[in-house]
This record gives sequence, C-alpha cells and structure tokens, in this order.
Amino acid sequence: MKLRALAFATLMAFGGAAFAQAPAAGAVATDKAAIKTDKEQIKADKKTGDKTAVAAGNTKLKADKAQLKQDKAKAAAEKKAAAKEAKMAKAQAAKPAAPAAAATPATPATPAAKPAAPAAAATPATPATPAKKY
Repeated sequence: MKLRALAFATLMAFGGAAFAQAPAAGAVATDKAAIKTDKEQIKADKKTGDKTAVAAGNTKLKADKAQLKQDKAKAAAEKKAAAKEAKMAKAQAAKPAAPAAAATPATPATPAAKPAAPAAAATPATPATPAKKY
C-alpha cells in the first residue's frame, strides 16, 4: 500500500510539471488551420491580381509553416517525455521495497585458503641437460 501511495505521489509531482510546460492544447491544429486560410487568401488575391497581397500572404504562410514545424517538434518531445515518465513511474511501482539484509550470510565473506601444493608435484622432473638433436 505504501509503495502505491509513493508511486502515485511521484507521478502527481512530476506529471503536474509536465502539463504546466505544455503549450496551449491544439497548437498544431490551430497552425494547420492558419496555413489553410493563408493558402485560400493567397488564391483569392491571385484571382484579383493583387501582387502585393500575394507577396504578403506568402510571407505569412512561410511564418505559419515555421510555427507549425516548431509546434510539431515540441509536441513530439513532450509526448516522448511523457511516455518516458510513465515508463519510469511504472518501473518504480513495480520495483519491490529494499530487501532486508540477511542476518547470517550463507557463505563467508572471504574464501577459505587452499593448502599449498608441494613444489615437486607441481612441476615435472626435467633432465639436467637437454638432449641435443643433430
């Protein structure tokens, strides 16, 4: 029960900060609508033959496209951050509480010393002078 409460408190603490930094809802949709109206206005200006209005419309269209690109990137980054935070919260909730230390260890901390083997058994007997082959 305490673990769930802790996970919920963590989610609420960090989740609130993520929502506070989010741009206005529907920024991407608003930008798309602005681009659509700009294109319609440019089309209407072309029909009337107003070249200055077409140039101004193209400038506004470029600015709106740049804003849309920024908003899409920001929305993708926020989505990725929210998914990462949800994953971390889920992992934190699944993590068990710290295990209690064992009262007596099953194996000693230092391994037992091995008895020293006699030197004669470790190395084979070799002749004093090696035989020469011609």
